[in-house]
Amino acid sequence: MAQRQGRSRRGGTPPRAQRRHRDNEGILPILAKAAREIESRAQRGELLRTTFQVVAVLAREERTRVKNDPEVSESRRDAELKRLDGIAKILGQVAGAQPELFELLDENAELTESARALKREMQLSAGLEPEPEPEKPRNGTSVHEARQVVPRSVVAAQLANPFLAPDASGAEPRLPDNRRLAGWELMGPLLSSFEKAGAGAPSCMELPDPDPGFVVPDGLELMPHQARLVAAAAQGHRTFLLADEPGLGKTAQALLAAKAADAYPLLCVVPSVVKTNWAREAARWTPNRSVSVVQGNGEDLDGFADIIIVNYEVLDRHSGWMGSHGFRGMVLDEAHFIKNKQSQRSQHVIDIADRIRRRVGRPLMMALTGTPLINDIDDFRTIWQFLGWTDEKHPRPRLLLKLEEAGFTPLDREFSRAARQAVIDMGIVRRRKVDVAKEIPARRIADLPVELDSASARSIQGAERELARRLAKRYDSSIAAREERSGEKVVGIDHELVRRVAAAELAEPSDTSSTGENVFTLVRRIGQAKATLAAEYAAQLARSTGKVVFFAKHVDVMDKASELFASQGIAYSSIRGEQTPAVRQKNIDAFVNDPDVAVVVCSLTAAGVGVNLQVASNVVLAELSWTHAEQTQAIDRVHRIGQEEPVTAWRIIAAHTVDARIAGLVDAKAGLAARALDGSDEEVTAEADVQLEALVSLLTDELTRRED
Repeated sequence: MAQRQGRSRRGGTPPRAQRRHRDNEGILPILAKAAREIESRAQRGELLRTTFQVVAVLAREERTRVKNDPEVSESRRDAELKRLDGIAKILGQVAGAQPELFELLDENAELTESARALKREMQLSAGLEPEPEPEKPRNGTSVHEARQVVPRSVVAAQLANPFLAPDASGAEPRLPDNRRLAGWELMGPLLSSFEKAGAGAPSCMELPDPDPGFVVPDGLELMPHQARLVAAAAQGHRTFLLADEPGLGKTAQALLAAKAADAYPLLCVVPSVVKTNWAREAARWTPNRSVSVVQGNGEDLDGFADIIIVNYEVLDRHSGWMGSHGFRGMVLDEAHFIKNKQSQRSQHVIDIADRIRRRVGRPLMMALTGTPLINDIDDFRTIWQFLGWTDEKHPRPRLLLKLEEAGFTPLDREFSRAARQAVIDMGIVRRRKVDVAKEIPARRIADLPVELDSASARSIQGAERELARRLAKRYDSSIAAREERSGEKVVGIDHELVRRVAAAELAEPSDTSSTGENVFTLVRRIGQAKATLAAEYAAQLARSTGKVVFFAKHVDVMDKASELFASQGIAYSSIRGEQTPAVRQKNIDAFVNDPDVAVVVCSLTAAGVGVNLQVASNVVLAELSWTHAEQTQAIDRVHRIGQEEPVTAWRIIAAHTVDARIAGLVDAKAGLAARALDGSDEEVTAEADVQLEALVSLLTDELTRRED
């Protein structure tokens, strides 16, 4: 022993100290510290978006380096990968609580100027050589233009066809000189015509009968409702807002409409999570057409492809060449992604669409969404602009001509009905499953109340009471101030003040360290408390009925469910936001094709769209959505064309908590799209105000209890 110690001293630092020294140098300790800071700040309600993205990028790069560095020993490699796993887990948990961060985990997500600067700073602190700084934009060149890339294959394709002349065959129609509607403000009345639609109002343009001569690939079959849209495209209709309910095969309709219209090359702009699925569907439905997917800067893109698929997140790099490439069709999947006109993604989409129209005349333009109205009727505006029906402020000539032909002005009672029909005839296609796909079994949502364990129940109910009391205290202070000013005593409950107090609570930062629980942390705690119960019920279903889809909002709930399935020997796969497209598709295929994989554990955010899981007929919703649309999207991963069994969604609700209030409010707020598109009599309200209504209900009950 003495001899070994002597050699150790002569040799310098002992091995353990050497390991500690290495553990505290390089990029890993910097990333670990930053990840802990992200986690700490997230718990206080602060989002470090730039730091979050940079840590994710550097961790991904470091993982690649560690795996491929031949000079790293196996033990060292395992240790560093374990530390990287810890960092990834922190990022995943933070993103699980704040789903808007998931898009920053995409390997194609663009780094902002501030993110690139922070990345360089971290690399320098770690003693690494940063990437060369990008050249500054030249005078007269915008930052956006400086970021533009043109893949080499695109250059080759454009050089191969250098004389792509503008197509004027689809020029806008000429309007009459003496127009009845000249000078009228029309956008407001047009939008209002959807908001005020009564029961039974039409919601779909007239479509022709299916063309029996239209050929689809062997082994595939179009449903009649799908074939009618394809027939409309074959007969010359060129703009569609395809707003079919989820599960009615919008992807196939879009691809075959492009085939019928010969709208090639075709540009498909889709969420990143469904790029793989779009490529697969294109290969299935149009096997004679080449397909290429834009990844990153497009190094592997085939610029000669008939169908090019790109995700929203990289449009800022590729919008330049896309507007001049000669596309004869453009499809926008999940088109409600562009509802915010001020967002960069919306501006890129509109710019590309306008430039395509200027070169091609009447291209095929399709906006696909099962939930076109998320919060407000105004969500229509940008979609209509993409389709070329309107510009920023006015209807464009084709729609104006239809309005002129109707013969009314906004002062006429008949204008609203006629205006709505004119917009629908421009290409709104809305079908419900109950109307057009009778072979799809009716689905049902079954609420399953569960009793939390006593400790969790007491803690959550106590936090709920404390939140109600805090709101009541703020209400009392406002009442006291009013009575002091007016000298008059307030009798009963002032419901308008209740709403203002609830709105103020939502508007405040979510730091709960001094104020106690807010509605978001309370709901998350409820999800954590019922996670095991929900997983146990899913396990029971899997053993008795077959495959089950398990949905949750937060990573820790998914983790608890996965642990329970593993402990009970139930094979499962998972679909999460941090997965690469390849891993995601592998896990989907495992659930769909492997009879031994009984459960798929899904992120409500990451797997709510673009995923076909109809091999199952039971869905377990472990956590409640804040919107009816999100809940419906999840259920429709199972309730789709080809489903042969009744579909049941088991909504797990924690008894005697705010969970039940939220479930009722989500159901009550489901009428927006129904009224605007289906002619329902239900009141139009924004689904996004469920949080507000939950607090209003909580405070009202507390005030009522005190009066009693």
